[in-house]
Amino acid sequence: MVDKKIAYEKLERLKKIIEGYKSVLVAFSGGVDSTFLLKVSFDVLGDKAVAVFSSSVLSPQREKEDAAKLAKEIGARLIVIDRDIFTNDDFMKNDRLRCYYCKKDLIKKLKIFKEELNLNEIVEGSNIDDLQDFRPGRKALEEEGIKSPLVEAGLTKEEIRYLSKEFGLSTYQKPSAACLVTRIPYDDEITLEKLQMIEKAEDFLVQKGFSQVRVRHHGAVARIEVAKEELSRFFDLELIDEVSNVLKSLGFKYVTLDLCGYRTGSMN
Repeated sequence: MVDKKIAYEKLERLKKIIEGYKSVLVAFSGGVDSTFLLKVSFDVLGDKAVAVFSSSVLSPQREKEDAAKLAKEIGARLIVIDRDIFTNDDFMKNDRLRCYYCKKDLIKKLKIFKEELNLNEIVEGSNIDDLQDFRPGRKALEEEGIKSPLVEAGLTKEEIRYLSKEFGLSTYQKPSAACLVTRIPYDDEITLEKLQMIEKAEDFLVQKGFSQVRVRHHGAVARIEVAKEELSRFFDLELIDEVSNVLKSLGFKYVTLDLCGYRTGSMN
């Protein structure tokens, strides 16, 4: 349960933090946190808050489309940068620091835009709850001086969802998202084919009405995670057959359902 008074106090703290930056480049994914951050940044700084979306095979096409729509609704300028992650040898090793290498590469590109646009800071949407999870990418953010104003303001995910709803942002109930490579176990080879299989499989399940979906790629096996409250939908034998047939047509040999349901960091 969100304490409304505390949430609004943190919001005011956030506004003062952003105001102190004077101008920002917002690393924008179109998710709950970065959309909220962009909204507040634009409200405080106007055109001196510019959003940047990183487009690559790691992000589903639907996320790119959502990001463009959300930035337009907020009124902020959106820059889309294309990245070829297959050229990053450290990232392609797919060890436990893959997120660190990916963030390092992205930050280099963001800094170029920051200088070209003459903006003071790069900001990103980590919240206070994210500090409890295994996120090697945070080390890259800290090393490169990237600001995390939601963390600085002490905002939790629940508070951000509440305030997003108050602002009328459609993302207030959007499921958590993560790049597609998080569906591939560490040390397994990252390939375009695997990423495309995962994206198509998850797109299909989203179209079937599942809200929170992960399709983990274990070689010939697809391991499906959905929200616990949606597990019972698989009691429908017709749905089971349809899901199995579609995922097998994408290249999986076996299709399994994780009875523990979706949980953050299950591949860690």
